[in-house]
Amino acid sequence: MPPALVETIDLKKHFTFKEGILGKPIIVRAVDGVSLTINKGEVFGLVGESGSGKSTLGRLILRLIEPTSGRILFDGTDITKVRGKKLRELRRKMQIVFQDPYTSLHPRKKVLDIVGEPLAVHDNLSKEQIADRVARALTSVGLEEEHMYRYPHEFSGGQRQRIAIARALVLEPEFIVLDEPTSALDVSVQAKILNLLLDLKERFNLTYLLISHNIAVIDYMSNRIGVMYLGKLMELAERDELIRRPLHPYTRALLSSVPIPDPRVAKKRRKLLLKGDPPSPIRVPSGCRFHTRCPYAREKCRQVEPKLEDAGDGHLVACHYWSEIYERDPPTLEWIMSY
Repeated sequence: MPPALVETIDLKKHFTFKEGILGKPIIVRAVDGVSLTINKGEVFGLVGESGSGKSTLGRLILRLIEPTSGRILFDGTDITKVRGKKLRELRRKMQIVFQDPYTSLHPRKKVLDIVGEPLAVHDNLSKEQIADRVARALTSVGLEEEHMYRYPHEFSGGQRQRIAIARALVLEPEFIVLDEPTSALDVSVQAKILNLLLDLKERFNLTYLLISHNIAVIDYMSNRIGVMYLGKLMELAERDELIRRPLHPYTRALLSSVPIPDPRVAKKRRKLLLKGDPPSPIRVPSGCRFHTRCPYAREKCRQVEPKLEDAGDGHLVACHYWSEIYERDPPTLEWIMSY
């Protein structure tokens, strides 16, 4: 097992605001006690519905927003309270690729200035040196040197995301958060971007935190997978282990929602359909926060919050009755997806 590069310990982020001028404070529990480890050289996939806290967790790890409580370790060093020069040095090692390439690139700046801005901030380089580094970064993501003199509106969505990836790479980081990197792109372009990211990972020895609501993308890219729901980790395991043996009902529902192109297989498939939408993080349900939508919920689920427990081989699951559910209703490949 490679050493840990990133580790979070009981990490929380609660946003507080007032409803109206004289209203009482309202707390949004966006991330509510997440502990996980991302090892060097791996792709850690984080999956869950919109509003589950995935992107907030990614920004917390990068210190783009401050945690309410908990700890963040990077390469063995606690960075939770790092400030000033040390935080600036840390930025070189940790970068992010945002979800929407149409809003993450400055529309009035040329690609040279967009990709070269991190170099201008962190390094004392001449214009010629910056241009050379930018050209190399663009070439590494499949673009041409001449593209650095164009504006973002002159590129397609896939090309814009390549520019965003080049910007993340230009400082030669160790760790990159990929926040839904393909969700805003055409289906025909998504596979090319995912393959590019895997190629760059091997070429530059990178470590990724891949955030997505699409568990098929997570399965394709990741070494290990964490499943988030309403600010909490519901399940965490090696990719193959989680796909073949999903223990949490929420994980099963996510897997059974993946479309199957073969109608003959799809017709035989059993689906676990969830009722309603996720509860508001302002009013988190008591006990297991998934019990309001879980078809297996009992009275204990409504009263007692389950803790992550080891189901064997490092497979963690937060469910009171996971072993009973698995024994009574074991998943099949047709039940999940066609692999």
